Amino acid sequence: MKLLHIDSSALGQNSVTRELTAAIVAQWSAARPDLQVEYRDLDRDPLPHLDGAGLAKADPARAEQDEAVLNQFLEADVVVVGAPMYNFSIPSTLKAWIDRIAVAGRTFRYTETGPQGLAGGKKVIVASGRGGLYTGSPADFQEPYLRQVFAFLGIEEVEFVRAEGVAFSPQHRADAIAAAKASIPEPAASLRQAA
Repeated sequence: MKLLHIDSSALGQNSVTRELTAAIVAQWSAARPDLQVEYRDLDRDPLPHLDGAGLAKADPARAEQDEAVLNQFLEADVVVVGAPMYNFSIPSTLKAWIDRIAVAGRTFRYTETGPQGLAGGKKVIVASGRGGLYTGSPADFQEPYLRQVFAFLGIEEVEFVRAEGVAFSPQHRADAIAAAKASIPEPAASLRQAA
């Protein structure tokens, strides 16, 4: 089984989502010692934003990189995504990664009855860090967007591990991280289905 671990926070060691993704991956690794983990840090190694040259595949090296990113996603059984909330949504580096995995004919296609996802059968766990309280708020464009993207690709099993209110105080931050870690989905059931 393959797990793809994605981090996108620009905060390095101070990142809530990096702490949460590490905890999620550690829990999955403990439950499945044969788990193969691949890691991609979108802050340290950002992908170029999508542009005309990229769409035209004008640069062979860039086209090869895009293909590698897509294949890494397609080969994963579990995808753990660190998604901090930046300005009510996600970091632009994470959006650049999404632009590489949402590829017509590879992860979705259009049919006469509407779009059809082609990347189903995966589990996605999103570690979300938020300075304020946004769950259920109309200002939350992060979670609905990510749910829509992964559903569009055919992925039905998407879970969120949320730490909210982390900017209120050090105690709020510690409590939010502890609550988020306690809510990490147990891997055993999903491992049995995917095995």
